[in-house]
Amino acid sequence: MGGTEAIRGGKDGRGGLGNVLSGIAVAIGFALFLGGFVWGAVVYRPYTVPTDSMMPTVRPGDRVMAERIDGADVRRGDVVIFTDSLWSDSPMVKRVVGIGGDVVKCCGAADEVTVNGVPLDEPYADTSKPETGLEMPPGQTAPSGTPFEVAVPEGNLFLLGDRRASSLDSRAHLQETGQGTVSRSAVSARVDALAWPEMKMLERPATYRALPGGISRPGPLRLQVVVVLAGAVLVAAGGAYGPVARVLARGRRREPAGVR
Repeated sequence: MGGTEAIRGGKDGRGGLGNVLSGIAVAIGFALFLGGFVWGAVVYRPYTVPTDSMMPTVRPGDRVMAERIDGADVRRGDVVIFTDSLWSDSPMVKRVVGIGGDVVKCCGAADEVTVNGVPLDEPYADTSKPETGLEMPPGQTAPSGTPFEVAVPEGNLFLLGDRRASSLDSRAHLQETGQGTVSRSAVSARVDALAWPEMKMLERPATYRALPGGISRPGPLRLQVVVVLAGAVLVAAGGAYGPVARVLARGRRREPAGVR
């Protein structure tokens, strides 16, 4: 009798190979789930966008995920977070348009920005007129209509906001040392994705692809999300195995003897 009950226990999910496998699935799932979150915390930092200078790419109050990077990894087209005491005491977010050795100029034949004589195609940029209540301090006008030509020093970056008419960026600091450029060492992170109020990856602008150095590669955020989701699925599946197996076993025991 005891042997029969042991066999049933192994078959109905209360013991045996099924329970072992479900336990392994739960353990692996927890490891993936927690490991994915820890990996994400090490590689990424959350950042809340403070102004509308990067509209329409990101808006005030948007929560973004920024990959922690070294300044040497920055490429043209990257949206970066940096801190420069001449600009602000707080971290700022702007787009990299030129790197060391580039000549950035405005404006070309069609009023576009050029880098080393190559016109930029910038569908992400908002060139509409400024509105009231934007980023500019009292008494200072937007620099959007000011022509400029800047030779970016080696090791520095030329930065513009996507909302050109209301962004205090490199154009507002042209009279300073370096003509408004910022050291690569000032960069702490590169924005990889928008996390709130919607979730989406930021595209690397194709217009910079043909320039020397090309564009940067996305960070591991997509893979981290897959790892976390896979872990959650394994935990759920492993945890559900026992109850489901017991329900199925009770159903089999209720079947008439002739059916068996």
